[in-house]
Amino acid sequence: MDKIASLNAVLQHLKQKFVGKDDVIDLMGICLAGRENLFLLGPPGTAKSALVRELARLLHGPTFEYLLTRFTEPNELFGPFDIRKLRDGDLVTNTEGMLPEASLIFLDELLNANSAILNSLLMVLNERVFRRGRETRALPALMIVGASNHLPEDAALQALFDRFLLRVHCGNVDEARLNEVLEAGWHLERKDDTEVPGISAEDVLAIQQMLPKVDLSPVREAYIRLIVQLRNAGLPLSDRRAVKLQRLVAASALLCHRTTAQVSDLWVLRYVWDTDEQREILAGIVDNLIGKEALPADAHPRAMSAGVPDADALYTEVMRMSDQWADPETNGAERAVIRDRLRLLNGRCEWIRNPEQQAFVRQPIEALWQKILQTA
Repeated sequence: MDKIASLNAVLQHLKQKFVGKDDVIDLMGICLAGRENLFLLGPPGTAKSALVRELARLLHGPTFEYLLTRFTEPNELFGPFDIRKLRDGDLVTNTEGMLPEASLIFLDELLNANSAILNSLLMVLNERVFRRGRETRALPALMIVGASNHLPEDAALQALFDRFLLRVHCGNVDEARLNEVLEAGWHLERKDDTEVPGISAEDVLAIQQMLPKVDLSPVREAYIRLIVQLRNAGLPLSDRRAVKLQRLVAASALLCHRTTAQVSDLWVLRYVWDTDEQREILAGIVDNLIGKEALPADAHPRAMSAGVPDADALYTEVMRMSDQWADPETNGAERAVIRDRLRLLNGRCEWIRNPEQQAFVRQPIEALWQKILQTA
């Protein structure tokens, strides 16, 4: 079995064990192939840790997991100074079994990080480099996963959060699939000697080294157009993140056994949100672009799995924008953002399957459009 097929087999195994977590698992596969970081947001009990641990079990290489608290010290992540060498005057860290030697790193409750380890973590996340005093070494980390039940609230933690290129919400599975969840959970209680797939750290590294061979030119124009649309909608996507996201577009192509990217591979941009409020808008922009042409047979499965919009969430967003538009302190630039978002929400509304819910959301959308036209 080739390396990409092995990785896909690992992802398929995870989907069978964790019902209703296909989007999270696909993103884990994309970030692993693209050597980028993934952030899991969700309340306790939604299988965040279990998913990463099972992936770590199937990845044949050293892994590192740690639950961060406000009192976590650098030694707990990177290792203590080597006492034997310290006696000779050398400040060398003993990293055996610690973060600097891991292929897969999982930092649970990431946003509890304190200032003592913040700078070190930023360099690890962004440059895959461990630096301590005069000691500098490249890290073998293939992917770093962070998890939290809340989003960052201060600027220092926002910088840490920004180093996670993709973000995904990990919630409770829909009630319609609860029976499947219970069956899968009970199956885990039994000892199962069935052979499970796996992949070596070396094979994942080989996949990562294939990324530059993917031809991105067929999607360059669409990608630039999408970045501009996201920025116009108020989603602050920096040049740095836009450049790095190309790796994940290429990874999507590779996992579909392609060396040429297609527009459907831009599905990964659904997951670059900063806040919960941006998720629906972001999905609407990306799905609108992808949906303009028929999806080819070799498109990534996630490109075909656009989430159905939440009617209540759309309604709440429209009403908030209506209040903002009516506020006399709203300036011209803010009104321009409202107009752009309303266009996107209007398109997103078409994805609501229930006719009554769709009509319920369309009413305030049309009312706000009338107010906008009256002030034009």
